[in-house]
Amino acid sequence: MRRVEDMKINGHSIGIFRLVLTIFIIGIGPISLLSSCKKEKKAIIGSFSDPKEVPSLSTFDVNTLISDSGVTRYRIQAKEWRVFDKADEPYWYFPQGIFVEKFDSSFNTESFILSDTAIFYNKLQLWKLRGDVRIENMQDERFFTEEIYWNQQKRSIYSDSAIHIERADRIIEGVGFVSNEAMTQYTIRHTTGIFPINQNKNDEKGNRSSTSRSPRNNAKKYAPHK
Repeated sequence: MRRVEDMKINGHSIGIFRLVLTIFIIGIGPISLLSSCKKEKKAIIGSFSDPKEVPSLSTFDVNTLISDSGVTRYRIQAKEWRVFDKADEPYWYFPQGIFVEKFDSSFNTESFILSDTAIFYNKLQLWKLRGDVRIENMQDERFFTEEIYWNQQKRSIYSDSAIHIERADRIIEGVGFVSNEAMTQYTIRHTTGIFPINQNKNDEKGNRSSTSRSPRNNAKKYAPHK
């Protein structure tokens, strides 16, 4: 009887030990999982709160003038403007497109640029415009491409992408080009086609007033409206 009782006691002891062990295992599982979740959550929050990746300023419905050496040179219009001045290479980001109007020294519209998105690198004074990029100069020439770079320090615009140019007398297509800021002196690296425009269309175009063909009027036409 003593042995049986001892066995029962031992049996109970084993049972209690197993119960305690089971509770310990079940209990530690959620703790480990919770700890893991906390670490993961912290990592996610950390990635979003990194000053380099979070804009220090976001503004909407932008319409501003920018000066160069005390002279108003550009007008920028955009639906959204994000400033990342804590990034390793500080930049502005325009995720919903941009409209840039360039003025001459007399505040006349010299050219304008439209694009689906744009990035401006402050230190480099370099614009990167992507998407449906459209440029028009004071000579009534229109340029269409998918990507351009605009270096304000060197006062040049260039691209390695395909380019479509509409002039009064012809259409020119090619790949890669470089130009001055006003887009009046440009070189196409690889020309793929030149297509004369019908003379009748030229006559009709010549009958239009010079005012209707001015970059300022077209700039007003293509500028985003609030």
